[in-house]
Order: sequence, then structure tokens, then C-alpha cells
Amino acid sequence: MHPTAKDIAVYGASGHTGQFVVQEARRLGLPVVAIGRSLAQLDAAFPSGVARRVAMLDDPASLEQAFAGCAVVINCAGPFLDTAAPVAQAALRAGCHYIDVTAEQPSAQATFADFDAPAREAGRVAIPAAGFYGGLADLLAGALASEGDIDEITVAIALDHWWPTAGTRRTGERNQVPRVVVKGGRLEPLVPSPEVPDWSFSPPLGHQPMVELPFSEIITMAHHLKAGTIRSLINRAALADIRDASTPPPTAVDECGRSAQRFELQVRLAQGSATKTASVRGRDIYAVTAPIVIQAALRLRSPSYLHSGALALAEAVDPVELLRALHGRAFEVSGDA
Repeated sequence: MHPTAKDIAVYGASGHTGQFVVQEARRLGLPVVAIGRSLAQLDAAFPSGVARRVAMLDDPASLEQAFAGCAVVINCAGPFLDTAAPVAQAALRAGCHYIDVTAEQPSAQATFADFDAPAREAGRVAIPAAGFYGGLADLLAGALASEGDIDEITVAIALDHWWPTAGTRRTGERNQVPRVVVKGGRLEPLVPSPEVPDWSFSPPLGHQPMVELPFSEIITMAHHLKAGTIRSLINRAALADIRDASTPPPTAVDECGRSAQRFELQVRLAQGSATKTASVRGRDIYAVTAPIVIQAALRLRSPSYLHSGALALAEAVDPVELLRALHGRAFEVSGDA
């Protein structure tokens, strides 16, 4: 990374989440480069004031050239089982930090396994799963945890609707790898329990029947938190939405392009004699990813940033400080965090 590099590159910029990320960078007055595989789609998505570059996944030189002069690359192009490795490789070669927003467990696992040494050698960080899935629960758990072993972490998510994007649909079709949870301090295949307790959320979500369905937060938390058990629950109504092929994609209802979807994500952490809980409430799980990753990128591009390697979001940045920066702007944080 050139010592004066400040640009934030967004790969997959013309996609649903990518557009939110570019818009958030522009809202904060940050230099951003929109990168994708189709110039026509980039032109349609962004005004003339946004720098645009084209780069193909199967052309490493074009990726590296597109990232030249940038400090951070944010990968929003799924399925990440296909995109994470080539984009991360090119980002590190170009001297950039790498962030992605995968909800896919095997993609996050591969980034931790394959890019720790290259990132350390480059003096950069590679952060998988830094969005709503993966990163948000990781921040809350990191903020709640104290020194020492953790008995149990439970993540509970409720959505009043889950209107999936086309990218979410494609990722679901692509990702057929069995899901994992943490049991006995180790990653183990998920064996769904027929009896999952209901969960109480704040109004208007309230009391919700739940099902165990782990996403990439299992991988991010297990990477740096020593816990005996880590599991994730989601409300049954949201799961029914995404499993229904007729459920429509999200529709914008405000000037920011957000849908009307409401969410709440809770983390309950048991450690010794203490049980702590923190929650985040907000609008639109796709849109809320943007302020999370842009705030992370702001910290990575600081000249004083010193970390390197493949890190979870709560390892790469101070989770308490980042949550405070996002509280009231991106979502509402409550509880013990």
C-alpha cells in the first residue's frame, strides 16, 4: 500500500449490498472506487462523480490493477466461495487490506486458513464476514467477553421479513456445505435440535419461535473466542420467507434505498458466574452492512493501524469503540456491551 493511499475499493459495487457500501463511503466524503465485472452495470448504478473500474475474477492482473492506489478492498460480490480467494489474493498483492461480507461458513474458514500468512507477509489484514452476518455478532460477543474461557455464546436473530436479493438466492444454491457449530470447544457439524426454545425480542418483533441455523458468525467468533458452545438461532418466519421461492426481493421505501425490514440481533454470553446480553436493532440487513464495513475500513486505512494477518472483525478493531461509533447512526445498541 502506498503510504498516501486512501481510496476504498468496493468489488461487486453494482450489486445490492455493494451499492449501499459505495453510497455510505460517499456520504462520509471518503474516496471510493466502484469496481465490477460490467461497465454498463457500474454506469447504471453510479453517477459520473464515482470512479469506476472493470476487473474480472479470472484475470488476476485486472483485479490487481483495479485495486492499485487503494488502501482497502471491500468485497461485496458473492457467492464468496467463488470470489473471496481471487479478490483477496489481488488485494494483498496490490498492498491493500481485504474485507468481505460473506455469510458462508466455508468461505470464512478458507480465508482464515489460507490468507493469514500472506496477509502477515504483506503487513495487511484479511477480514472475512464483516457484515450483518458474521461481523455484527462478532462485535457484540467481543464487547461482552472478558479474559478467560467462555462457557456458551448464543446468537439469536429475528427478522420481520426476509426479502432475499438475487445474490442471496445464488449463494444459497451454491453453498451446499454442511453447517457447523461449536460444541465442546470444537467446530462440529450441526445436528438440528427438534426443541429450540422460543426467544423474546423487543417490540415489534416480540416473542418468536426459533430454529437453529448458523451463519458465518460461528466461524468468526470461534476464530478468537475460546468458548465451549457457540450456536445461532433465527426466527422461523424469516426462514420460511427465504425458503419460499415466491418471496420477492427487497423494495426501497426511503431515500437511502432501504427496505422496510426490521431486525434484531441478540448475543447472550455466559462466562463463569456472569451472563451478559447485548442486542442491536435496526432496518434492512443488507443496508446495515455498509456502515459496519466502511467504519472498519476507516480504521484500517489509518497510518497508525498496526495489525496484520487473517482476523475476525472484533480482533481487527476495538469492538466497543466501533459499536459506539455505529450506535444511533446505523442501529441501536442496548444491553451489556
